[in-house]
Amino acid sequence: MSTTRSRPPGSLLTRTLRFLGVSVLAGAMAAGIALPAVGLLGLGAKNAAESFNSLPDVFKTPPLSQASQIYDADGGLIATVYDRDRTVIPGDQIAPVMRKALVDIEDNRFYQHGAVDLQGVLRALNKNAASGTVAQGGSTLTQQYVKNVFVEQAGSDQKAVLEAQRQTLGRKIQELRYAIELEQTLPKDQILTNYLNITFFGEQAYGVEAAAERYFSVHAKDLSLPQAALLAGIVQSPSMYDPVTNARLAKQRRDTVLTKMAQYGSITAAQAQQAISTPIKLQISKPRQGCITAQQGEGFFCDYVHHVVVTDPAFGKTATDRQALWSRGGLQIHTTLAPKAQKALQQSVTSHAYTTDDAAAVMSLVQPGTGKIVAMGQSRDYGLGENQTEINLNVGTDMGGGLGFPTGSTFKPIVAAAALEKGTTPDQSYPAPYSMPWPAMSDCSGNTYPENGEVHNDSPSLTGPFAMPDAMAQSVNTYFAQLEADTGLCDVSKMANALGITQQAGGTKLQVVPSLTLGSNDLTPLEMANVYATFANHGTYCTPVAITSVTKPDGADVRVPQAHCHQVMSTETADTVTAMLLGVVQDGTGKPAGLTDRDSAGKTGTTDESKQVWFAGYTPELAGAAVVSDTRSPRDLDGQSIGGETVGQAFGGTLAGPVWRDSIEGALAGQPAGTLTTTTLPGESRSDG
Repeated sequence: MSTTRSRPPGSLLTRTLRFLGVSVLAGAMAAGIALPAVGLLGLGAKNAAESFNSLPDVFKTPPLSQASQIYDADGGLIATVYDRDRTVIPGDQIAPVMRKALVDIEDNRFYQHGAVDLQGVLRALNKNAASGTVAQGGSTLTQQYVKNVFVEQAGSDQKAVLEAQRQTLGRKIQELRYAIELEQTLPKDQILTNYLNITFFGEQAYGVEAAAERYFSVHAKDLSLPQAALLAGIVQSPSMYDPVTNARLAKQRRDTVLTKMAQYGSITAAQAQQAISTPIKLQISKPRQGCITAQQGEGFFCDYVHHVVVTDPAFGKTATDRQALWSRGGLQIHTTLAPKAQKALQQSVTSHAYTTDDAAAVMSLVQPGTGKIVAMGQSRDYGLGENQTEINLNVGTDMGGGLGFPTGSTFKPIVAAAALEKGTTPDQSYPAPYSMPWPAMSDCSGNTYPENGEVHNDSPSLTGPFAMPDAMAQSVNTYFAQLEADTGLCDVSKMANALGITQQAGGTKLQVVPSLTLGSNDLTPLEMANVYATFANHGTYCTPVAITSVTKPDGADVRVPQAHCHQVMSTETADTVTAMLLGVVQDGTGKPAGLTDRDSAGKTGTTDESKQVWFAGYTPELAGAAVVSDTRSPRDLDGQSIGGETVGQAFGGTLAGPVWRDSIEGALAGQPAGTLTTTTLPGESRSDG
């Protein structure tokens, strides 16, 4: 007795008809033939054809994401950075055997058919029908290339990537529409080159050049037959045929490629057999990219460059535009970092504070008159391991940095500059007792601070009267409290703003309060280095810059941020400050930072409870600011082991001063010594402090 069994919805016949309908539709469209709307298949064809015709005419291929290189001022490589490790190369830089291997395994009739290979479609149909599964696809290399473009456009958006990879009728129609256009506008060789540059080969390698370097440490033009066959085989499934993790399957796939190459006449049977008998020989070049690979402590500057690109409007109107520029990569970024200065700075910060110390030494160097950042570093290594950090303590949070540090008395020259600009003369004298109430003051908003509290000097023996030069040399707090009151908090804050200090490092408002003169705001070494560069530059302030040029993959230049230089105080004021700061180094609190046979000027800073110590200063050629602070849990530096020595009493001159001195001396070694321009100060004697 026979029985009639119903065919399940997912039967072979149903799948075959669906595949046949799509394939015939594809072939018909490729040939320019319209299918009649007959039955379900006809209706599907009609809808598909309408979708096909509604797609935009122009297929836009995005610039492929590539690795970018960041160089120092001498052209040395700082780091290679990328979202995707890819180097786009022309067709003549790809070994012919690589091109043949890919065509033979993926689309052997690539040079004979158009956008759709009807023979391939029918062959896939027969194989799928025999196996009862969709075991083989009918896509051509051109269609696969279009699919890869959609994946590339999705970038790192995983949802968009999955959507681009979906095998739906609509997606297939889209791929076909643009494959036809490409076949009409590009030579076959160029389509193949594009495919080899865009496709993923596993192990973070995008494109054949990166793959050749990753697996074999050679260029794509130098690939041998067995190497090319291995890479061509990986394309179908980079994870399954990864030779690093699945050597057996990778060899099987490679040997299949070699067999196909012999079958299609690209190589002889003897060549195939010889290559098959050759074991896979990998010479892995592990991906080394990102700022963590930088040497001489340049990782923090590298990270700063990254933040400049993604935040400065010079690189794009919107944050999305700037991030897209960085992600696409292929950029040649030349910077202001001077290797000699960077080496000297790094040696200094790491010798005066060890990586394992609780305290860290941090310093930035800039060039007066240009705003160029020539060195930037800290005693903590760049990274995520123990005793490492990716927080750049030289800058604020908006540039990947930290919350800054109270600057102590390094802020006093700003108060002096504001006072001099208002007409106060250097011979202005105050009683300056050891201790006194804070004088009454008011800020620009009309907020008043009545006489209140207490301000005192570092030592009970430090009493006045003092004029400005001596008060600066010995860092007399009570003198500068009175000078700030007479100048006005408003004018002091305006001077700070003009010198680039507009907010605290964490992004909070600048606290314009009486303790402003004592450096109570949290600022950064880069900011303070730039302030002192302004004094060295006779009152002309220049915004800091890190990048000198950026070139895109096509050779086009990108407009880069320029140093905006403008006068913020008179030359007389700046040179008078220089004269006073020269005295600080010659016979004041900054004497331990003094240079040998070279003019230098600067100011020390020590905060409450000696939690931070600073030295900021300059020569005619360089300006810099160094800070030493316990960055793990800010506490008194007194008694701590820093740089292999136990600190008795921490002062800016004795702890941060040598960091500054050694950096500057190393950076300027072999250069002629310039002369600082000063004014004549009141002839008062100065005592050591």
